Amino acid sequence: MLRTTGDSGWFTQDRFGLFIHWGLYSMGARHEWMQARERLSPEKYGKYFNRFDPDLYDPNLWAELASEAGMKYMVATTKHHEGFCLWDSAHTAYKATNTPVGRDLLSPMIEAFRERGMRIGLYHSLIDWHHPHYTVDPKHPLRFDPLFIEASKRRDFAQYRAYLHAQTKELLTGFGKIDLLFYDFSFPEEGGLPGKGKEDWGSEELVRMIRTLQPQILLNDRLQTGGDITTPEQYMPREWVKVDGKRVVWETCHTFSGSWGYYRDEESWKSVDTLVKMLIDAVSKGGNLLLNIGPNARGEIDERAVDRLKGIGKWMKRHGRSIYGCTAAPETFECPQDCRLTYNPSTNRMYVHVYSWPYKSIHLKGFAGKVEYAQLLNDASEIRFKEGVVASSMVNGAYREGRDESTLSLSIPVKKPNVTVPVIELFLKP
Repeated sequence: MLRTTGDSGWFTQDRFGLFIHWGLYSMGARHEWMQARERLSPEKYGKYFNRFDPDLYDPNLWAELASEAGMKYMVATTKHHEGFCLWDSAHTAYKATNTPVGRDLLSPMIEAFRERGMRIGLYHSLIDWHHPHYTVDPKHPLRFDPLFIEASKRRDFAQYRAYLHAQTKELLTGFGKIDLLFYDFSFPEEGGLPGKGKEDWGSEELVRMIRTLQPQILLNDRLQTGGDITTPEQYMPREWVKVDGKRVVWETCHTFSGSWGYYRDEESWKSVDTLVKMLIDAVSKGGNLLLNIGPNARGEIDERAVDRLKGIGKWMKRHGRSIYGCTAAPETFECPQDCRLTYNPSTNRMYVHVYSWPYKSIHLKGFAGKVEYAQLLNDASEIRFKEGVVASSMVNGAYREGRDESTLSLSIPVKKPNVTVPVIELFLKP
C-alpha cells in the first residue's frame, strides 16, 4: 500500500461538501447509469452528444447556493462512466467544446467556487464506455453483446490506461491547486467477465504522478492502493470508520433522491430534516458528508434540490459551529437517547443535537462536574442545569428525585425550538 501524504486538516474542519454529477445523461433524465442499464451503444447514445446545449448554465448561482447551504468544498465530475468530458481535453474529441454548447464547462465552475473560498475537488471515472480501447467488463453497456465481446479481445487496454494517466495529468496541471481527487471505481469479476482493478488502471504509477504534481492533494481509496480518505457511499456508518482496526479520515457521499444524475421522474427525495440529521450523524462519528446535486440539461439545479439546500442553509446559519471543526465526543461522555453528540476539541465545547424533543429535561450521564455553562445554540438562550439529580420513580404515593453523581440534568423548554434539529451548546470546564 502506498504511503498517503495528503493534507486532511482542512477536510476534517470543513465537514460538509457538494458533489456535482453532470454529463450527457442529464438529457436522458433517467439516471446516470442509463447507458449501461439500457445497453445503449456509443452510436445510440450519441444523440445526446449532438444536442447537449446547457444554455442556462450559471456556475456562480451553483456556488452561491452551495455556500449559503454551509458547504465548504465541492467535488465535480470531470468525466463520468459514459466517457464525456466537461473540459477541453487535448486527448479526446468527446468533450463539451465539441457539443452545441461549444465551451469548457469545468473551468468556470472551478472559478466560481474558488471565488467563494471553497475548496476544489475533482471526480474522475476510471471507467469509460466511449474510449475505443476500453474493454468489456461486468459494468459495460455492451456486456451481453457477443460481437462486442469478441471485438473487445482486439482492443489494447494499455492505450486506455495511457489515456487515463494523460487526462489525470491534464486535470492536475491545468486548473491550479486541486484539493481533492475522487476516483471511481474498481470492481471484481462477475458473470464470467473480468473485473478491473489497480493493475488495469496502473494505480501505483498513477498515484506517484499525482503525489508529484500536487503533493498536498487528498486522494480517495478507490484505486486499491490505499488513500487519504475512505468513502462509504449511500449508507451511514454505525460508528467511526476503521481500516485494519484503526480509525481513518472518512466521508460518506449521498444523493437527495435515488440518482446521482438528473432524474426527472424520481420521487424518493429526502426531507430537510433527514438531510440535516445525516450531516450531524456523520460528524458525530468523525466523518464528513458529501451531498450531491444532478443539474439538468439546461444547466440548472433541480428545484427540489434547491429547496433542500436552502432548508439546510437555514439550519446551518445558526448551528454551523456544531459541525465545523467538530468530531465524535470522547468516549467518557454518554450520548442520551434520541440525541447525537459532536465535540469541538479546539473550543472545548460539546453539542447535544436533540432528534426527539423530550419533556422538560435531558439527562446527561457522565457530564456532572464537567460543564460551566449551557445554552440553546439557535438563540444563545441559557439552559439551566442541576448536577447529581435525576428523575426517579414514585415512592409512597409521591415522586422523588433520586441521585446519580455522574449525571447532569438540563432543564429545557416545554416547547421545542422552531428549528429543524435543536442543538444545546455545552461550555466544558478546562
